[in-house]
Amino acid sequence: MVTENPSATQDPLAVLILGPTASGKTALSLALAQQFQGEIVSCDSVAVYRDMDLGSAKPSLEERASVPHHLIDVAAPDHPFTAGDYSRQARAALREIAQRNRLPIVTGGTGLYLRALTMGLFPAPPRQQAMRDRLTRSHQRQSPGWLHRILQRLDPASAARIHANDTPKLIRALEIRLATGQQLSATLEAGPEIARDPLTGFRLLRIGLNPPRQPLYNRINHRAAAMFASGLIEETRTLLNQYGRIKALDALGYRQALAAIDGSLTEPEAVAAAQQGHRNYAKRQLTWFRREPNVHWIEDFGDTPQSVELAANLIRQPPPRIH
Repeated sequence: MVTENPSATQDPLAVLILGPTASGKTALSLALAQQFQGEIVSCDSVAVYRDMDLGSAKPSLEERASVPHHLIDVAAPDHPFTAGDYSRQARAALREIAQRNRLPIVTGGTGLYLRALTMGLFPAPPRQQAMRDRLTRSHQRQSPGWLHRILQRLDPASAARIHANDTPKLIRALEIRLATGQQLSATLEAGPEIARDPLTGFRLLRIGLNPPRQPLYNRINHRAAAMFASGLIEETRTLLNQYGRIKALDALGYRQALAAIDGSLTEPEAVAAAQQGHRNYAKRQLTWFRREPNVHWIEDFGDTPQSVELAANLIRQPPPRIH
């Protein structure tokens, strides 16, 4: 006899669109939102900041006017916005959207934010202040890049993810490694088994975009060049004058624009560095998202009619039933 699982069939649907940068997530989310009376919840660690527009590739003002968007421009650039902040605010947004009988569509490329939303944050060990102080003093005594070189030896995967100038993250990763013997990267990548506060009350439909690699890289190169042509250096200079060298400016694109401003790179060199950085980031995103459970992968960009129809068909599928 086939019976329905009430919790599975009565919970509202939430769609999660994931994939690498420049894969067409925004276009797909807009098309689906218009088709299914949806509202979009951004999942981007730079788009949360006001005044950081060009480097974050936020949806345009026209796109945001056509469909309600959430978790964009919710923090000042000089106020750190954590994965925990994102999880709390995004979960609240999902519930509010569902209460309006509209479809929540989460879209973006920040894997840690997505995992915090759906699974909760991993139970990190408490801070070891004495160890942190020692690492800080060593950082101050040693040559630039010393902490990053140590992390490359102790936790290569975390070192590949954390920029050499991001001292707070380097110290935290080293603190965890030295205090527990565990690598931060291994904990972050463990996936669902480390969930401590999973999102409840929704049926989650994960739709992944995995377009062909070379066309994706071509789009990434074009997007990075367009950011600079549209005034990324000027936007970065304005942020620098207003806030100083804040941590948010270490984001891809802004980091290279800063190098152009201080003269360590020419503008063409900064563009090329940003293109390479975004291509590397796309690889890391795909590695991360392949660990997500139950992803329905579309092997194309999200802005093609075929991709929109494939995703729409997934949304139209009836809720699961159990025997």
